[in-house]
Amino acid sequence: MDDSTIAESIRQPIKDKGNILKTEEPQRVGEVIAAGTTDFTAQCYQLYQIPPLGSLVKTGDAVLELYAVVYNATTSSLEPGRRPIARGKDEASEEAIYRSSPQLEKLLRSEFSALVVGHKAGDKVRHYLPPKPARIHSFVHLCLPQEVKDFSRSLGFLNIIINSHLPIPQDELTAACLRHMSQYHEDGSGFIVSAGKRLAAVLSDDFNKLSAILERIKQ
Repeated sequence: MDDSTIAESIRQPIKDKGNILKTEEPQRVGEVIAAGTTDFTAQCYQLYQIPPLGSLVKTGDAVLELYAVVYNATTSSLEPGRRPIARGKDEASEEAIYRSSPQLEKLLRSEFSALVVGHKAGDKVRHYLPPKPARIHSFVHLCLPQEVKDFSRSLGFLNIIINSHLPIPQDELTAACLRHMSQYHEDGSGFIVSAGKRLAAVLSDDFNKLSAILERIKQ
């Protein structure tokens, strides 16, 4: 697949949204409860307030900051082995269930898992695994628009996603991540085309996977 074919296959995938690059405070979305070299799991502070699939989050401190892409999310009972029961038979809406049973907010938890795709030591961003995993109870923040833009100037993180072994299809995660990141570039379509070229090189021996990713990017 040559460059012109890639550009044509993902022409106008999403609208450019350079105007959302504004300064704001980072949003804390959770706290690390399990961590390994390649990924970590965080519990959300608020039920259902889960970062979108493919979004870029960060955790760490001034010495070492980890960047990760959200790849999975769950909401379940706080008590191991105990499943929630249906409560809405006599309620008019889902919201009414939580109003009539306010204790549910304390009986359920939302969690998300994120694949580590890079790190920052000092002022330099590196698109490979950090020397050590995240610390338990580290705060997890959504990356600011400018941080997403800066991180995705290099596409080296795509190799990590493509070669990962996760419970969701790689093409779904890759496409979701690129759609998310493209929103923070003034030329979102140009970013997608560059990503498509990088993927074509990485997946030169897997045309079906490449086509699946390109098709999902433009949706």
